[in-house]
Amino acid sequence: MSSQVRLRLLPSARCLYDEPIQVKVSHLRSRQVVTIKASSTDEKGVLFSSSATYRADGNGDIDLVRDASLSGSYVGVEPMGLLRTLKPNTLNTLFIKEKALEPHMVKFSVHDEEDQILAEAINERLLMADGVSRVSVKEGSFHGVLFTPPGEGPFPAVLDLCTFMSEKRASLLASKGFVVLAVPVFFEKPDVSGKMHLDHFEEAVTFLKQVPQVGSRGVGVISRSKGGDIALSLAAFVPGIEAVVWINGCNANVGIPLFYKKQPILSPIMFDFSKVIPTDSGANIIKYAVENPLDEKNKGSLVPIERAAGRFLFVASEDDLNWDSTAYVEAMVERLKRHGRSNFETVFYPAAGHLLEPPYGPFCPSALHGMLNFPVMWGGEPRTHAEVEVKLWKKIQEFLKTHLKCDDAHSKPRL
Repeated sequence: MSSQVRLRLLPSARCLYDEPIQVKVSHLRSRQVVTIKASSTDEKGVLFSSSATYRADGNGDIDLVRDASLSGSYVGVEPMGLLRTLKPNTLNTLFIKEKALEPHMVKFSVHDEEDQILAEAINERLLMADGVSRVSVKEGSFHGVLFTPPGEGPFPAVLDLCTFMSEKRASLLASKGFVVLAVPVFFEKPDVSGKMHLDHFEEAVTFLKQVPQVGSRGVGVISRSKGGDIALSLAAFVPGIEAVVWINGCNANVGIPLFYKKQPILSPIMFDFSKVIPTDSGANIIKYAVENPLDEKNKGSLVPIERAAGRFLFVASEDDLNWDSTAYVEAMVERLKRHGRSNFETVFYPAAGHLLEPPYGPFCPSALHGMLNFPVMWGGEPRTHAEVEVKLWKKIQEFLKTHLKCDDAHSKPRL
């Protein structure tokens, strides 16, 4: 390793997962061509890697904010391109980073044309800001993880409905000043022959309202995919839901009958597997295999969102290959307008795919579907999708802060 060449990660090699860094290389030869590599191992032990070739300027410097990659995992100016393009050696593999206590560790290295390492640095990408607390919760019929910002508050409260347990989004939102309870829709493998009970999620809402640091009058809900229809159902049937972020979900109850107070409230729409489209990668497009919720036989599955008192943010990716998210949003808007409601805003993102996550993680084109147990295509043009994640993450925080107002009079005494 060269003692001269320097690789810097600015403003610091330690940052939050959702924060960009500036990668700079100095003390190279004038116009020297080098390859910058990144690698990271996920929670299942799978190695992901990326690389890009750059030419130094006349002073021997490279700045990824300024300079264009000549070849490799991406081409052009893309400051965070090495993170976006991290890929495994196997197809249809999702980068698993769901545990908040363990940072996302990325190794950056600079290599000469003989592949000798000239410099290296480790980027420690934290999922929890300093002072954020994490507590596992098992109350009544729900399990979850509670994240609380430092200080006494008051803070707005958010229920994060992840399809399967993931702490990433909840811990990062807590780092922005929200009390967040992450609760999975499915604790284990889904049982499509069983029932789902909205009461379990209502218990989570009740628990969240009683957290001493919570100062918002109601609770916000953030959701994606199957979590989306549960979020809509909470807003329609359970009091105290002030704001719902719905990302690439459905406007109807999907897959499993939904019960509330021991009574069936929504029948499920199902999949027609004859309409699954295979691809050369071994993953399938299932967008057209979901039954149409507007068909007469499926009317009992539609969530009566006109009953909701809170605000909605409907987010649809136009290249979502998992759901017809755009059509579902259009149907919800039409339904709300028909009932004289205007408590919603919509955002449509061209060229974005299904898996909209907090920004700066590896882009995943396809992976195993948790409910269907075979690989599916998620959609999205990689670079555009990554840009959308940055924009949406900011919009989500603004929406929740706007509609989950806190005041000191509403905060509760500490226990």
